Amino acid sequence: MNERQWRKSSHSGSVHNCVEVALASDSAAVRDSKNPDGGILAFNAQSWHSFLSAVRADHYRR
Repeated sequence: MNERQWRKSSHSGSVHNCVEVALASDSAAVRDSKNPDGGILAFNAQSWHSFLSAVRADHYRR
């Protein structure tokens, strides 16, 4: 993932307290929008899809 195209949810609006995601065919990267030069979490495609499935199934409800 050399040239990342970062995006954040449209639900974020102009607020800067969210995460941004960069997707590639074989991976996903996540960063803090308030600190874009900080650390990045990287996931392989299988892990990312498993995470998204769990979110959609509401496994992370507060």
